[in-house]
Amino acid sequence: MGLKKVKPTSAGRRAQSYSTFDEITSTTPEKSLLKVIRKKGGRNSYGRITCRHRGGGHKRHYRVIDFKRDKIGIPARVATIEYDPNRSARIALLHYADGEKRYILAPVNLRVGDTVISGPEADIKPGNTLPLSKIPLGTHIHNIELLIGKGGQIVRSAGTYAQLMAKEDRYVLIKLPSGEVRMILSNCKATIGQLGNVIHENISLGKAGRKRWLGRRPKVRGVAMNPVDHPMGGGEGRSSGGRHPCSPWGMPTKGFKTRKTRKSNRYIIKKRTKK
Repeated sequence: MGLKKVKPTSAGRRAQSYSTFDEITSTTPEKSLLKVIRKKGGRNSYGRITCRHRGGGHKRHYRVIDFKRDKIGIPARVATIEYDPNRSARIALLHYADGEKRYILAPVNLRVGDTVISGPEADIKPGNTLPLSKIPLGTHIHNIELLIGKGGQIVRSAGTYAQLMAKEDRYVLIKLPSGEVRMILSNCKATIGQLGNVIHENISLGKAGRKRWLGRRPKVRGVAMNPVDHPMGGGEGRSSGGRHPCSPWGMPTKGFKTRKTRKSNRYIIKKRTKK
């Protein structure tokens, strides 16, 4: 796992960096775990754009990931570590003892040939999945469930991990990568270890074309538009907008709280800190 910089043969190449993909052991995915995904270009079922700046990009197949880790007590051997175009983390192909194959998110230090297992009696080592009540305090974990049996929903991107802080009755306290400390039921499952591809955050795309390959279209600043197109547009010469930052429809965008009062808010012990 490393970062490769290229020679500055052009303005676009000057700032580019790539992953060396040293940890990848197979470039051919398991066909039985592939699904076709249709591009939506940020549009909903009515054809209206609900997520702007999406569209284009390279064709992809979806890799079916086992976020639930519900094969309790059945050991599995790590067959390959693979690239997944749908996420920043690497994935590992498991061959279970009963013949089934599944993909999981690959943590740091998981190697081909290692054995992983899911269940309350599993060892505390990368790739194993246990209930939070069985995990020692201070352990780094990822792929954490919020509802029992639903599968991991948080801490799933490259290089991230959460930390088990305390155990209180039916709940445990988890410190998330954002700095938020949250209560989660102790029967929910989590996977041991920090997720791999840690250098992902240091990769520089270097040119607009690489962003287009990822399916991200250009963004235009509101202050660069005309008044008919954006509330912050227009003005004689260059302007700073003349008002608080907002969306094209007038909704505040910086520092504006969008989190609604939900039942889940009462499980937050400490709110996430600003980075």
